[in-house]
Amino acid sequence: MNSFIVMQGETYQQEKKLGILWSPQQDKSGMVPHSYKRMTEVKKGDRILHFVKGAIIAISRAAEDCKEAQRPTLLDGTGETNGYKVSTEYRELETPVIIHEHIAGLSPFLPKKYSAFQEDGSGNPGYLYACNEELLLKLLEIISIHNVYVEEAEQLELAIEVVRRKEHYPLVTLIAETVLDAKTKMERGEQHFQQLLMPMWNRRCQICGIQLEALLKASYAKPWKDSMDTERVDPYNGIVLCANHDALYRNGYIAINPSGNLQISKKIAEEDYPLYGLAKKIKIAANPQNEPFFRWHKNNIFLDKRKRVLNRPPVE
Repeated sequence: MNSFIVMQGETYQQEKKLGILWSPQQDKSGMVPHSYKRMTEVKKGDRILHFVKGAIIAISRAAEDCKEAQRPTLLDGTGETNGYKVSTEYRELETPVIIHEHIAGLSPFLPKKYSAFQEDGSGNPGYLYACNEELLLKLLEIISIHNVYVEEAEQLELAIEVVRRKEHYPLVTLIAETVLDAKTKMERGEQHFQQLLMPMWNRRCQICGIQLEALLKASYAKPWKDSMDTERVDPYNGIVLCANHDALYRNGYIAINPSGNLQISKKIAEEDYPLYGLAKKIKIAANPQNEPFFRWHKNNIFLDKRKRVLNRPPVE
């Protein structure tokens, strides 16, 4: 299962009435925008969050794979009539979720490229955007707080037993199933990634040498939220680190340049290196296939990214 955010605006009511998503194949200049082409990625069972005038107002499930289709006669619009169509089952929220009110909590899960939302919570131009599982789960948590009420529970839980007691409320079932599918996808992907990564790095932290497996992490260079599905299970998209150095790496305080040299952010004072288990001139035995991922991390996450060792453009 994959998830998407559709920016519908004025077309929402018409598309909802027809039970579809529809976009042209090209814009007025004859170009193919990424947000139109992404329609071709939608498969049966995928989830779509509907963004209209600053808020998520509905969730739907794709009833079939995306198909090429002419603009429906009941759908307003001019220009390109060749398009992409997805039949989908709309479930409207009782209480829409206004994104700018929650953008602080959502920001850590927004991808660096092709994000549906801007830093102020407004929507980016375009039609369809991918929604990574971390962002999806955070959005569903917010949606659930405002739309799902579980009796006799101290905290909101979307357990299957609760859903069965609320079968008359299809939105609850859709949210619960989506949460389960998203968590399952992440857990399986991360487990597979770890199984591939650990033996490649001799099951030890590449900075301090710790080998106690309970303290080791399969650290992504290009995080889940920014990676394609294939990159999320690519063992070259990461390195084995202890929990301490994993946190430093994920938060940009350290980086590994494409040649394997450890770089330490200037935000850590040199006299404090021993406190963090760091030292100058540490070199990692990197594989050439790590290079694009390590470079992406250095250019996008490392806190001193403006001072690049290699004069190369960022990897997207």
